[in-house]
Amino acid sequence: MIPSKYIEDAVNEVASLPGVGRKTALRYVLDLLSRSEVEVSRFTKSIDDLRKNIKLCKVCRNVSDAEICGICSNNSRDQKTICVVEDIRDVMAIEATHQYKGLYHVLGGKISPMDGIGPSDLHIDSLLQRINGQDIKELILALSSTMEGDTTSYFIFKKIQKPENVTVSTLSRGVAVGDELQYADELTLGRSIQYRTPYDKALY
Repeated sequence: MIPSKYIEDAVNEVASLPGVGRKTALRYVLDLLSRSEVEVSRFTKSIDDLRKNIKLCKVCRNVSDAEICGICSNNSRDQKTICVVEDIRDVMAIEATHQYKGLYHVLGGKISPMDGIGPSDLHIDSLLQRINGQDIKELILALSSTMEGDTTSYFIFKKIQKPENVTVSTLSRGVAVGDELQYADELTLGRSIQYRTPYDKALY
């Protein structure tokens, strides 16, 4: 039994985070309770600022402090290559490998009829607009090696009215089938980016 309604409310909110059980949530809440008012205010302000100020990049849909993220606005990046990923954690995972210097497009998930997620729920239309409106030489489909990830990749591949000078590639299978991209180790993921293969060949 938790002796305070305020502690219980705080525990319920913290426990709503993924991977956090009630015991862990209670430990976090009691730790915050033992800290100074300045520390707790700094903590809560950072969360409040996160919700108020974070944006989605108008170009790639990655999280950003500005209208255009630091990757899209970086002229030293390869502006003719787009790497398509499911969410922002995949961008962070690929960036950590230091093997990729192009741009990204964050779909915001993957097609999953079982979860009620269809193509219109993802940022696929804006991806197609980028491909048709920019001088893109390569599109890398870097989605997880799951049934949903493969379905999403195939849907995008079939949707692209692909000019002959655009290469559509996918990660090499250094990333095991069934793995989420964000959980792959940096060496494996880096090699998968380096040794990517044409997407149409990966279908067979």
